[in-house]
Amino acid sequence: MSIYRDYLQEIEERKSQGLHPKPIDGAELTSEIIAQIKDANNTSRADSIQFLIYNTLPGTTPAAAVKAKFLKEIILGETTVAEITPTFAFELLSHMKGGPSIQVLLDLALGNDEAIAKQAAEVLKTQVFLYDADTARLAEAYKAGNASAKDILESYANAEFFTKLPEVAEEIKIVTFIAGEGDISTDLLSPGNQAHSRSDRELHGKCMITPEAQNQIRALQAQHSDASVMLIAEKGTMGVGSSRMSGVNNVALWTGKQASPYVPFVNIAPIVGGTNGISPIFLTTVDVTGGIGIDLKNWTKKVDENGNVVRNENDEPILEEVYSVATGTVLTINTKTKKLYNGDQELIDIARSLTPQKMEFIKAGGSYAIVFGKKIQTFAAQTLGIKAPTVFAPAKEISKEGQGLTAVEKIFNKNAVGVTPGKILHAGSDVRVKVNIVGSQDTTGLMTAQELESMAATVISPTVDGAYQSGCHTASVWDKKAQTNIPKLMKFMNDFGVITARDPKGEYHAMTDVIHKVLNDITVDEWAIIIGGDSHTRMSKGVAFGADSGTVALALATGEASMPIPESVKVTFKGEMKPYMDFRDVVHATQAQMLKQFDGENVFQGRIIEVHIGTLLADQAFTFTDWTAEMKAKASICISQDDTLIQSLEIAKSRIQIMINKGMDNHNKVLQGLIDKANQRIEEIKSGAKPAFQPDANAKYYAEVVIDLDIINEPMIADPDVNNEDVSKRYTHDTIRDLTYYGGTKAVDLGFVGSCMVHKDDLKIVSQMLRNVEKKEGKVKFNAPLVVAAPTYNIIDELKAEGDWEMLQKYSGFEFNDDAPKNAARTEYENIMYLERPGCNLCMGNQEKAEKGDTVMATSTRLFQGRVVEDKADKKGESLLASTPVVVLSAILGRIPNIEEYQDAVEGINLTKFTPISCH
Repeated sequence: MSIYRDYLQEIEERKSQGLHPKPIDGAELTSEIIAQIKDANNTSRADSIQFLIYNTLPGTTPAAAVKAKFLKEIILGETTVAEITPTFAFELLSHMKGGPSIQVLLDLALGNDEAIAKQAAEVLKTQVFLYDADTARLAEAYKAGNASAKDILESYANAEFFTKLPEVAEEIKIVTFIAGEGDISTDLLSPGNQAHSRSDRELHGKCMITPEAQNQIRALQAQHSDASVMLIAEKGTMGVGSSRMSGVNNVALWTGKQASPYVPFVNIAPIVGGTNGISPIFLTTVDVTGGIGIDLKNWTKKVDENGNVVRNENDEPILEEVYSVATGTVLTINTKTKKLYNGDQELIDIARSLTPQKMEFIKAGGSYAIVFGKKIQTFAAQTLGIKAPTVFAPAKEISKEGQGLTAVEKIFNKNAVGVTPGKILHAGSDVRVKVNIVGSQDTTGLMTAQELESMAATVISPTVDGAYQSGCHTASVWDKKAQTNIPKLMKFMNDFGVITARDPKGEYHAMTDVIHKVLNDITVDEWAIIIGGDSHTRMSKGVAFGADSGTVALALATGEASMPIPESVKVTFKGEMKPYMDFRDVVHATQAQMLKQFDGENVFQGRIIEVHIGTLLADQAFTFTDWTAEMKAKASICISQDDTLIQSLEIAKSRIQIMINKGMDNHNKVLQGLIDKANQRIEEIKSGAKPAFQPDANAKYYAEVVIDLDIINEPMIADPDVNNEDVSKRYTHDTIRDLTYYGGTKAVDLGFVGSCMVHKDDLKIVSQMLRNVEKKEGKVKFNAPLVVAAPTYNIIDELKAEGDWEMLQKYSGFEFNDDAPKNAARTEYENIMYLERPGCNLCMGNQEKAEKGDTVMATSTRLFQGRVVEDKADKKGESLLASTPVVVLSAILGRIPNIEEYQDAVEGINLTKFTPISCH
């Protein structure tokens, strides 16, 4: 059977799911389609023409290469297709976004046929996705006196690819749709348990919110055909949680507009809003798609006649509505006045949503076109030997004389590209920065690969120090979906120049380590900038930004990222930890104390948390920096000390060496290069030439928070508060309760120790607790299941060497087997301990989940509805987050312990401790 017949069969299968034909990315199928087009008598010819024109993916896909070559034949008159004239062939090439299409256009533009060359040049003037090989051809032709090359370069120097685009409409009419009350997680827009379908955009779009919500959106569109639907988080923040390009893609698919008539299911220009704004990571993704994100501020704290905040019986501020955005409300965005209107009534200033840079993204259909466009303009001007005219909004450069630098300001100044020489920049400045480390995770990696193909990138930027493609999100269950998607992803990334968790050649053992742990190890300089395809890309060395798959692709392709320098909040500590407390409790208490100090205002949101915990090694400090995602911070920076930084770098070197010994390094010797950089950094610190960096004493912060360790008397639990009468207060990570709140009676159905929040010491705590119970009771009996997933294989090896793994094995009822990985997710649990394969496991929720309606006590990161546990008809599922000893004891007892039981259970155990720098 031919590949085309297989494709027709797949089309019939998709019809039964209400889906259109899947977009074509393969060369063989495209070649067969073209053969049928050339055969005038072929019965499939008409369908084949439609597939080629409207259903073939652009960029550097194998299909695009075959299509571009065929269109070139048509233009040169080598092949005649009545339905695709040479003029139409040029139009199709103009929508193919780089790679093979650029090569074809350059062949034609620099060729000997003057008429064809002129047409090709006009198309090339609209293209921006050119790479070194393309620009080198242009420069060489120009120097050889080619008139077409000169014409193209002059157009690029004047940025006509941008200036000739239609202007953004002065008024954009919108109709509101309240997608939910309270914070809206990206899990609602793109559920983790549907991660396998993210690269199939139409199929994945069906999982956004609910079918009922999708029907409501369609009804609003039918009723208001001249308006865009704006999705809103009422009384909350839009897009919190994981950094999912697929979430924005789904919003755009349902509410945006098609980017090209010849590329299916790639939509742009979504419009979203939130009472408390848009999550920083999500807002970046909105920019990627040329959309608009609005901080609505449509609810505010109620005040009395004296200006004092009015509170309810729970001492919480009472909110009052400033203006309504109820579903179906028609509003207008005015891009000139930069205001939001209801009819003639001005509601709010939205200038921050429509900055000059964001207006460029909207005009160009996304931020990629601007990033590449600026590079092309600079190249053309340099080649012509002229000064590039000012076309794009100038980067804002804010410099405050006499004011010191925060940690993030120092890092951005060091890594800045293309700024005024010698100028010191402060928060608010727009900066293009060099990216040192890039991470791609496996459930978004296929989309990152698609983005790289769409921007015609074929090899990693040589300026990136190291990049890693993980396998942790699909570690738990090696099912048919994973077996279909992951090998293909690993091959693509490996070929691109990325270190991959799985070897496409099958020579080294699969490493399913949690991506954040690997990135924390391969970051070997505290001055580094890291970009990763997950919101928990928050290394405790350098400054790390969780990002969507598109921004990750851009970092891989260009070695750069662009963003304003964020404001910072300084977090320091005083007092002393109680001997029975764990550092995880300090992390949760930080959130609670900050909210109390600032009357419920989250001063962390959208800012950098500069946390002074330099007495902790990088592994332990990551527990804090990791949780800053739940604090809604843009990122965090750990201020370290010389001795602890050296120790952390030595640990990192040993783990990178293990990766090298496994055979994971590539021909560029990336991993060895990281060890060399670590050695250099260690020597700089030891010699005193360049100590561990510190912010300036006269730096200015948005706020300063001092956490009092003396008042943390009990384990602190993050509670989803699933039955709160105020729906907006559920699933927020802001409800932090002490152990006593639960009275020692709340039943626990399952415990989970795992995720990026834990480190080796946490697994040793599990072992030590089992020893304690065994010594006291004679044996260990679990009254609830306990799932344990070490974050990395390195940790298991270290635990084996130190005698702790043997204790875990003794009381486990299940131990993972790499030679026979599970091929189906567990649906029921026994009251035993499960030793699962290193990876995300329950934390991600895309493969494993607790039983519906369970109360879960976990060390993981997220407590969103439906992530770790789904609801059942008569009981809401809930995932409470706590320290490792609380989780283990809860599973042993089958309930949350009281404080006396807890203190007794942890006696003599080495919990993770922290001493403030001032007390060290």
